Amino acid sequence: MGYRAIRPDELEWTTRPYEEGEAPRHAAALSDLAGFEHTRANLWRYEPGSKGRRHRDLLQEETFVVLQGTLTMYLGEPPVREEIPTGGLVHVTAGTALQIANEAEQDLHLYAYGAPPEHGHAEFLDPAV
Repeated sequence: MGYRAIRPDELEWTTRPYEEGEAPRHAAALSDLAGFEHTRANLWRYEPGSKGRRHRDLLQEETFVVLQGTLTMYLGEPPVREEIPTGGLVHVTAGTALQIANEAEQDLHLYAYGAPPEHGHAEFLDPAV
């Protein structure tokens, strides 16, 4: 088949690890579900106050599209704070430090797309927030 359509009720959301006292974040893996071969993608939902780990992907470039809410991202060394509203996009080249946070009072929904489809080639860094 030359295409795959995915409906919201087909998504399996998993809660990602988070520290005690922090708000959780959730991911729905899309790569296998959509049949991606040369890229990977996830949908993310960050609850208000949640944040990801600061890291640097050594091999993968990533693009983040804000579907709902406001993305706060800390990029580079030293970290520069960027706020991206609904409909905005951030593209991060391999080797660039980043940390995602939801500093708003509503959920943040993101589409994260990366290439090549690498796992486990990230360097974790001290948090920016």
